[in-house]
Amino acid sequence: MPPLLTARSISKHFAARTLFTGVSLGIEESERLALIGPNGAGKSTLIKILAGLEKADEGQISLRRGLRIAYVAQQDVFGEHDTVMSAVLGMLEAMFAAGKLTHVHDHHELELAAEMALDRVDMGDAKMMQTPTSALSGGQRKRLSIARGLAIDPDLVLLDEPTNHLDIEGVNWLEELLTTGGGWSMSGGDGFASVVITHDRAFLESTASRIVELSRAYPEGTFSVKGGYEEFLKRKTEFLEAQAKREQALSAEVKEDLRWLSRGAKARRTKSKSRIDASYQRMDELAELRARNAPQKAAQIDFTGTDRQTLKLLTGRGLSKTLGGRKLFEGVDVLLTPGAKLGLLGPNGAGKSTLIKLLTGEMMSDPPTEQMLKDEAEIRDELPHGTPTLGTIKRADNLRTVLFSQHRTELDPNKSLGETFSPADSVIYRGRVLHIATWAQMFLFSKDQLFSPIRSLSGGELARVHIARLMLEPADVLILDEPTNDLDLASLDVLEESLGEFPGALVLVTHDRAMLDRLATSVLALDGKGGARYFTDYTQWKAHSERMAKLPKGAAAREPSGPTFSPAPPEKPASVVTAPAVKKPKLSFKEQHELKEIEPAIEKAEARLRAIEATLADPRTLADHRKVAELGSEMAETQGRVATLYARWQELDGRK
Repeated sequence: MPPLLTARSISKHFAARTLFTGVSLGIEESERLALIGPNGAGKSTLIKILAGLEKADEGQISLRRGLRIAYVAQQDVFGEHDTVMSAVLGMLEAMFAAGKLTHVHDHHELELAAEMALDRVDMGDAKMMQTPTSALSGGQRKRLSIARGLAIDPDLVLLDEPTNHLDIEGVNWLEELLTTGGGWSMSGGDGFASVVITHDRAFLESTASRIVELSRAYPEGTFSVKGGYEEFLKRKTEFLEAQAKREQALSAEVKEDLRWLSRGAKARRTKSKSRIDASYQRMDELAELRARNAPQKAAQIDFTGTDRQTLKLLTGRGLSKTLGGRKLFEGVDVLLTPGAKLGLLGPNGAGKSTLIKLLTGEMMSDPPTEQMLKDEAEIRDELPHGTPTLGTIKRADNLRTVLFSQHRTELDPNKSLGETFSPADSVIYRGRVLHIATWAQMFLFSKDQLFSPIRSLSGGELARVHIARLMLEPADVLILDEPTNDLDLASLDVLEESLGEFPGALVLVTHDRAMLDRLATSVLALDGKGGARYFTDYTQWKAHSERMAKLPKGAAAREPSGPTFSPAPPEKPASVVTAPAVKKPKLSFKEQHELKEIEPAIEKAEARLRAIEATLADPRTLADHRKVAELGSEMAETQGRVATLYARWQELDGRK
């Protein structure tokens, strides 16, 4: 059978900028092709050309006769008054009227196709089908967009960053759809092939039968490898190493050519014209190789902590929230300390964003229930000093919290890039003054782009702008809500490394399972039914979820929700076997008393530090050199005491 689609020598230019040139690509039946590449390489443009929505400047596209292509855009757009059903059925009716659905015979078949497609994406019940699209969550909108594509019974589905607005369960669902859904077809065929633009590393590994990278680093503009992401990285490394060796060898040949060409005029007259031409060809090839072998740039992401030594940055107890009559979560405890990295999991609508609003102070917790108060009364005498009351959050003094919102609504689309970075011509980063152009270059923007409006930037560029702004704010607590959306793989690696080294507390919401697995020191999972549970890490949560999925219907509801208090270490997965730990001696009565007294001592010492800092900031104090010296000495002594108390607390607390 011929390929479904063949692209030959495709090129695309925007004004003076070349996106790609000479790109050739074939897509076979039932193939799952993943398209990756750096931001700005032209992936979204290429996929639109394949879908027939844009024209190439050069080259041609050949389609198998009768081929049906579905395109799912990065942004989900529906009519103002659309319901879930009308969004799909209206699109089918328009295509049928235009003669583009030759396999459908009447309106009844159109309705059947819409219902089957919605059922395929778990949106097929009667109530959901009548829900206005304006009331859908981001993940539901993405599922609906995919349903519109499936409704035409496509041979080929093109998806642009489909995981961006899906929760982890939604990403798992999409993986299953692509890997096993190839055998599904309303017309009884063999299913569909797919081309997916994605930077989700776990998604690449589990779904792709072939990965194609679009980049100027390759002679033909692309590099294609059959297999998953690990195989791709291996083959890519081998190719680039071979290309670098070719550059070294060619460089030596060109040096010899230059010596030969630089000889006197008499010698040049005796030279063969073919040898001269070959020398110049080698020079051109070397220049091209050097351009391709130039290291791929990534944004210089490095979040700044305040280096605060406070024992507890944020403590929340018995946090609960009900919205619109629906209980999102109840009795959730949160403890954030320096170095803690908390992952938030849960289906769309489970309350992750609401919990974040509680942590930032944008919303307040519901008051505790009678049962929570009753349980509290039984353990009141055992609670450590300073424990906040139920339904409240205690924050360290002058706590600096920085939030990365997935909606990025803080960015004014009409402002220029330069104005968005700073109203002046410079920024202050880690105590250094950097020119705005230098700051922009750190995030892969040119000087010319400083005058471009924010609305003209791509999704990946907007993500880098948002991160650049946050990096200017030193933080004690960093809350990131889907920070990986639209970032390319090189920038993802840098982001992950920076977050791993961040000294403060991190709260991370992401569908990037690879990042969550590597970074999270604990995971709080909201089940979407009002329950919450802590897990050691993503792997344990995944094993638990898979175990719950295998239980008989109704048994999962009887499963205990588990502890929601983060200071207690979550249970170990049953499948993990560890070496016997060295048993630490339990705390003596004297040490228990010391631990109980140590937190007030730390708070007292930190309060004195703040008082000293405030006094030193007074101009009248600065005029008294003797007073400044005395206060400086006391500050150093108090800082040492805080560090000693903090270390002792960690030692004793680890033996409880």
